[in-house]
Amino acid sequence: MDGVPCLRVSRCHAQRCLQSKGALDLSLCLVKDSEGTVLLPILPSCLSELDLQSLRTMVASDSACDIVWSQAKKEKGKTRGNKLEKILQELLESHGERWTEELKGDLPHSFQRRGDLVLLGDNCFALPIWKKMDNRLWTAVARGLEAKRLAKMSRISKDGFRSPEVTMLLGEHTWVKHVDNGISYEFDVTKCMFSAGNITEKLRVAAFDCSGETVVDLYAGIGYFTLPYLVHAKASHVHACEWNPDAVEALQKNLEANGVSDRCTIHQGDNRQLQLCDVADRVNLGLIPSSEDGWPVACRLLKRTTGGILHIHQNVTSPLHHTAADDATHRVSGKKADREVWQAWADDTSNHIASLLRNITGALWTTNILHIEHVKSYAPHVHHVVLDLECRPS
Repeated sequence: MDGVPCLRVSRCHAQRCLQSKGALDLSLCLVKDSEGTVLLPILPSCLSELDLQSLRTMVASDSACDIVWSQAKKEKGKTRGNKLEKILQELLESHGERWTEELKGDLPHSFQRRGDLVLLGDNCFALPIWKKMDNRLWTAVARGLEAKRLAKMSRISKDGFRSPEVTMLLGEHTWVKHVDNGISYEFDVTKCMFSAGNITEKLRVAAFDCSGETVVDLYAGIGYFTLPYLVHAKASHVHACEWNPDAVEALQKNLEANGVSDRCTIHQGDNRQLQLCDVADRVNLGLIPSSEDGWPVACRLLKRTTGGILHIHQNVTSPLHHTAADDATHRVSGKKADREVWQAWADDTSNHIASLLRNITGALWTTNILHIEHVKSYAPHVHHVVLDLECRPS
């Protein structure tokens, strides 16, 4: 993901709310966006717990209030991680080692907090000197980060399940509990992923009114979207499809923990073999980089007489913009070019879905682009977007 998470707002009094919640990263400067808004840097560890819905009530209905990623600058005279740095400096010096700028640069610049466990990335503690410290290092790091357990993630496995490759550094118990927008998620951190970057899409789903609707979540995971549909959007019933047995185990726990297991049916296995059809008012296709393999399944699931809405996730690549980074006019032009690429992809997808529906049902269908939501950005110029596509029989 490119940059740091920021709250984009039109009115700066949201800053006071962020400070009161301890979510504002005071080590970074506020950024004046090119569209007349202000970007307030957020601590990554607080991102998934940020109550975006209540913040939106503080600003005018026509004002911006969403999460974006930006290249924020350090505030002069302010640093993060001083506690951890001091503890590790004392540890090394007590063993006759000298503290250097190279060692300081090898400290974690960001991490994920899951309850009392902190998950480090693979770009820290790489220097050989750390191995001399043995477990004393991880005890010190845990104290500096105020955690009881530590783990380190190296990469995402290519096992088809997108399982994380995680090594426990301190502690043995691998299950964690994470509360996100009032929903409790439990999962094994060594077997299941949890992305904080899609928090804005989960909040958007939570704001839907799905009363009386049957929803199918084709890539349910541990319940990232299944639970918001049930807990907040009040879907009548959700069919949750997932082929990773470890994710299914967590999903079952999470449905029970949130008191919604009676309104959900889990279908374990490859959703392309799903026997359901003609049942859905809404289908969620939350798989990136592409959910295209699930499009024929989604079309079969839609109710034949009334149709429904598809929420199609995709990573869309925009062309590189060879412009000056500090030129506001060029930045606006770049954003416009991005939106044009998203629109072109949405148009192609709409036509493709209409063709699939016609082939599957033998009847003509009308597809209508309701909305294109930008979820997050990756470098270089790869954007996770969601297409809300209304599909109705003609």
